[in-house]
Amino acid sequence: MDKPLPPGLHIVATPIGNLGDLGSRAAETLRNADLVLVEDSRVTAKLLAHIGAKVRMLRYDDHSSDTDRSRIVGMLGDGPVALVSDAGTPLISDPGYKLVRAARAAGHAVHAVPGPCAAIAALTLAGLPTDRFLFLGFLPAKAKARADAISELAQVRATLVLYESGQRLGETLLALSTGLGQRDAAVVREISKLHEECVTGNLGELAARYMDEIPKGEMVIVVGPPLEAESVSDDIIDAMLDNALRRLSPSRAAAEVAEQLGIPRKRAYARALERAK
Repeated sequence: MDKPLPPGLHIVATPIGNLGDLGSRAAETLRNADLVLVEDSRVTAKLLAHIGAKVRMLRYDDHSSDTDRSRIVGMLGDGPVALVSDAGTPLISDPGYKLVRAARAAGHAVHAVPGPCAAIAALTLAGLPTDRFLFLGFLPAKAKARADAISELAQVRATLVLYESGQRLGETLLALSTGLGQRDAAVVREISKLHEECVTGNLGELAARYMDEIPKGEMVIVVGPPLEAESVSDDIIDAMLDNALRRLSPSRAAAEVAEQLGIPRKRAYARALERAK
């Protein structure tokens, strides 16, 4: 028999694909909540039906107002309220942090029921360094804003994790390739589902693949950290210089490649002069 839940806000992670990933504690929390805050009631209704939960739902998303939030906070002292997203862990590229802050400010307890998260699952599948990583959510949709955001990340010495739609996957990979160089990367999709897929390669190879192939659903892109300067081979430098020299002078091409790879500009410039002959 399920135990009664204490009043407050209960943040519940939900499956990102396979309904079997819903833990027993998460199911118990959802069954015993007085109210479940959802992004889309149609999505959450299927999950609640799967666990035999008959609970009132209320929409809470990016469009919810301060008045909506205040009304929810006012309910937290009377009983347990669960917060879910359509899939995965709430607040990770999903609405919710303002509600958590408001709940704490009002003196209410906030509980976490951990579980699936697409970003973390993709990191485990990608085979790239995990000791330091940066989650970016979605990059800007417009090309200039996206390029500027990527430029800011060039020197971040961490694995990068970001979400993207199938429609924009190819152009985002191309922008990452242009801005970060030919780093190792992975595209992960359909996590925990029947057709789970993790495609690896460097950013240029992945961009070429997905410019013509538009997979369904949302993807997770994982990009390895900058190459250590001493490990960057001449072949990698030459390949990137050949690409840069198609649009830039040798000095500017060398500056761009040196920044992308974290190598001395003098080394890049010497090879740029050789490639430009």
